[in-house]
Amino acid sequence: MRILSVNVARPCTAADRSLPGGSFTAGLASGIDKRPVAGPVAVAAPGPQGEAGSGLAGDAVVSLKHHGGDDQAVYAFAREDLDRWERELGRALPDGSFGENLTTLGLDVNGARIGERWLVGDRLLLEVTSPRVPCRTFADWLGERGWVRRFTEEAAPGAYLRVLASGEVRAGDPVTVVHRPDHEVSVAFAFRARTTEQALLPRVLAAGDGLHPRLRERAERYAEAARTADGVPA
Repeated sequence: MRILSVNVARPCTAADRSLPGGSFTAGLASGIDKRPVAGPVAVAAPGPQGEAGSGLAGDAVVSLKHHGGDDQAVYAFAREDLDRWERELGRALPDGSFGENLTTLGLDVNGARIGERWLVGDRLLLEVTSPRVPCRTFADWLGERGWVRRFTEEAAPGAYLRVLASGEVRAGDPVTVVHRPDHEVSVAFAFRARTTEQALLPRVLAAGDGLHPRLRERAERYAEAARTADGVPA
């Protein structure tokens, strides 16, 4: 299990890319255009969402309301999943194509459990917090018709991670799973609960403090509403 590439972005707009089958929203600036970089990249907890951006030095985050911050400091996506999408879409998808900071190889990103911890190299310690949920910007960037629906149906969204111990990351670094929680809440499970199977949301709470706070709040609201509907005191 290793890091295949480390990808960072500069802000891009509609003028930066012409897309087949669609167009990047006019006037939109985004940090989704991530490209592989050579050499080590410093990684650290960036700060609260809404105030801070990416955990990777030099990586642009434009929409601080929806992206970045401590609980979404790093986004990882498996090369194996990019390869599967290449076959389905019939087009090349270089590392970073889905806006991921880390393109991994040999690591079951979607099977990782919320709260799972990865040691990258010998110092950088990351913790899985939540799945990525596709948005209009992602769809516009790829220019694929019905992309949000297709990506959602696949339920292989990649993982957001927080930084527990800062360090550097470079292509080729080994990844070691040093902690795997004893619960069922994988990245794929949490994604399905967040999107197509909301009845699973109460079970997401088993992940405890590992959960992204917004996902935990959503699950708690759903569970409380379900209890109220069943006539059980909250």
